[in-house]
Amino acid sequence: MSSASRLETLVNHANQHFDLTESSHQDHLLLLADALLELNDISSSQLITMSLKPSSPLEFQLAAKLVCSRRYILNISRPINVGIVYAMWGEQNRLCEKSEHNPNGEDSLNAKIRQLKWVCQDSMVNWSLYPVDDGCPYKSYDIAKDIVDSHDEGEHVSVLHLKDGVAQHKGPLANLASPDESSKGGAIIYGCLKALEQQMDAIIYTDADNSVHLGQLGLILEPFIERNVQVVLGNRKHTESILVKQEERWGVGIKTLRHMQRMVGSEIFSKGIHDTQAAFKLFSRNALATILTAPTVFDFSFDTDWILASMKEQLVIETIPFAFIDSAAESASVVQGPMSTWLILLTGLVKALRAREVEHDTAMAEVIDKHVKTVKDLEQIIDLLPPELTEVPDKELGQQGLMSPQSLSKWLTQVKAGQVRLQ
Repeated sequence: MSSASRLETLVNHANQHFDLTESSHQDHLLLLADALLELNDISSSQLITMSLKPSSPLEFQLAAKLVCSRRYILNISRPINVGIVYAMWGEQNRLCEKSEHNPNGEDSLNAKIRQLKWVCQDSMVNWSLYPVDDGCPYKSYDIAKDIVDSHDEGEHVSVLHLKDGVAQHKGPLANLASPDESSKGGAIIYGCLKALEQQMDAIIYTDADNSVHLGQLGLILEPFIERNVQVVLGNRKHTESILVKQEERWGVGIKTLRHMQRMVGSEIFSKGIHDTQAAFKLFSRNALATILTAPTVFDFSFDTDWILASMKEQLVIETIPFAFIDSAAESASVVQGPMSTWLILLTGLVKALRAREVEHDTAMAEVIDKHVKTVKDLEQIIDLLPPELTEVPDKELGQQGLMSPQSLSKWLTQVKAGQVRLQ
C-alpha cells in the first residue's frame, strides 16, 4: 500500500471526538501518531494542511501536531534540558483515573509523563516535570507524590509544595506571606525557580489537566532552538491552532471585559499577542531569571506580568499555534467562579502595568479602579452588553473609538444604578 493510501486509511479511521478522561483515547492517539510517523515521504506541512480541512477528524488533527513535534524533537542535534511546570489546586480528582465515583478523572500526571516520554525518547531532549501544590486543601501534593514514588519515570518528576518556597522568606517569593496569597502565580514561580536551580535551558509552564498534550513539546521548542527566541507563547486563536471548547463559561458581557482588558493592555494586544492566558508558554533560562527578579503579582494575572516584563527587557517574542481541548468540569475558574478569575485578570493587569511603568491607557485603568472592585461588580454586567459593542467582532475589541473609557464609565454607572436591564 502506498503512503498516500495508508494516510487516507488512517484519516478515515480516526475518531471524531477526544475525551480527556478516557485513557483509551490517549492510547489510540499515540498509536495513530506512531503510524503517521512511519509515512516518511509525507511531509509535516502536508499533514498540517490535511488536518486543517473542515472534514478532518479531531483525532487526526491532534496526531498531526504530535507528528510535527516528534519529528522536530528527533532532529535536535545538541543536548537540551527542558523543565515543565504547572500548579495544582483542587486537582485531587483529575490526578486520579476516571471511575464511577470520579467521572472527571484524567489520570493527568501519568498522562503527562507518558506524553513526555513518547515525544522525547531516543532524542537529545532531557525533560523534567515540576508539579507544584498551590496550597491545595484537598491534598493534591500527597496524591501526586504517591503517583511519582511508584512510577518508573519518577526520577524525572519533582513534586513541590509552595509552602516550602514561601518559608524561605527570600527571592521572588519574599513578598508572599503564605500559599493562601497565591492563585497559581506563586506556585508557577516556585516551580520555575526549582527548574532554574536544576539548570534547565528552557522552562515551559502549562495547566495541571490534560488540556495541552505535552507531545507538542517540539512545536514550542523550535523557535527557541532554531532562532534563539527567548519567549514563545502558545496562541489558541491562531488559524492553525486546534481549540475545542467544552462549554461557554461567560455571558454576553464578556465582550465588555475583553474590551476593557485590551484597551488598558494595548501594549500587549497591539503586538499581536491576543491569547495572554494560554497555558503553553516557554521562557529561556536567562529570560526567566530576569523576569523573576521582581514579580509583580502571584495570581492568575501573572501571565500578563511576565509578558510585560519580557517586552520591557526587549526580549524576542514569538507566538505559535497548538492544540488545546478545554477541561472545564473542574477548572479553577469554574470552581472558584469565573468572575473571580476576571476580577484578578483585570486588576492584576493594571497593577502590573503600573509596577512595570509600561505606557497604557490611564483613563481605562481608572475605570477599572472605580468599577471593578468586587466579583459582584462583574456579575452585574456579565449578562449585559453596551449597544456600542453589540455588533463588534471579537478581534476589534480594545479600540478606543468603539467605546471610550468615559462612555464605558457612564454605562457602568447606569448598570449599578439599575438603569440598564436585560433585553
